[in-house]
Amino acid sequence: MMIVRTCAAVGVLLLGAASVASATLGGDASSVDADRVRLLGALRGITRTNDVAVHEMQSAAGTVLREYVTSTGTVFGVAWQGPWMPDLRQILGTYFEPYQAAVGATRKARGRRGPIVIDTPDLVMRVSGHQRAFSGTAYIPKLLPQGMRPESIR
Repeated sequence: MMIVRTCAAVGVLLLGAASVASATLGGDASSVDADRVRLLGALRGITRTNDVAVHEMQSAAGTVLREYVTSTGTVFGVAWQGPWMPDLRQILGTYFEPYQAAVGATRKARGRRGPIVIDTPDLVMRVSGHQRAFSGTAYIPKLLPQGMRPESIR
């Protein structure tokens, strides 16, 4: 019985730590690796060009996630593609609620499911797909490095 309680307590602590220590859109790059751990994935590589580092990882479920980081260490964009949606609450951080509001408004206006397009001064986001084939991008326009084109986030 004591072992069960100890395991349960450790599990709660680990889950709590994982939710706090994840990189998010607009967040600090020092925690990007926490996303890989939370996705139960593998780092596929880090590509550096000019003032941007792209961290590419693949989840155990096969979804590829790319996090775009400025030279100052801020996550300004994310992109994903794969059979399953990533945890958008995790990767969008404080931008998750505006995303949810836009989804609600889009579905109310259309009355059905379909691609989501958000284009505001604070968040640009595209989400599309269907079962086992999802993709999306999200970025913060004001954090986009000078000279980088939004189409580069893919």
